[in-house]
Amino acid sequence: MAKYDKADLERRMAGAVESLKHDLSGLRTGRANTALLDPITVEVYGSHMPLNTVATVSAPEPRMLSVQVWDRSNVGPVDKAIRSAGLGLNPIVDGQNVRLPIPDLTEERRKELAKLAGQYAEKARVAARNVRRDGMDNLKADEKKGEISEDERKRAETEVQKLTDATIADIDAVAQAKEKEILGK
Repeated sequence: MAKYDKADLERRMAGAVESLKHDLSGLRTGRANTALLDPITVEVYGSHMPLNTVATVSAPEPRMLSVQVWDRSNVGPVDKAIRSAGLGLNPIVDGQNVRLPIPDLTEERRKELAKLAGQYAEKARVAARNVRRDGMDNLKADEKKGEISEDERKRAETEVQKLTDATIADIDAVAQAKEKEILGK
């Protein structure tokens, strides 16, 4: 059984929040965000490569993404990869540049995305609670082995609970901000 390690618990809880932020960055809101294209891979030079290794992605306007393809011969495969990614984007090829107008979201799609954001947040909360449980189990084991006293265990359990509460508050804040952005409020 692992020994209680506060720094490890803090690191794992921060990881749950970072993971949530990463998951949420992939959700499309009405605003252009370069992270939207992160999961796309392009078939070039006989292999699948991430889009950002064959082109520069930028957001020159709030409702437009621009993909500057470095090698002219890769423009077709980049266009094809974006179209087949299922993001609902229609690329406009302009020389070595591929423009992606971001369409308005329908109310129904906004609600679906908000619900998905809520599911991501719940997954992060569960991860934080699992970290808390591990910490509590380690404290009880340490007390059983006689490495810490009952008072030390109770004091540390309070710390773990405070850390968990703060992490869940962070998760809620991140999720609420994303839902507001999605619903356009």
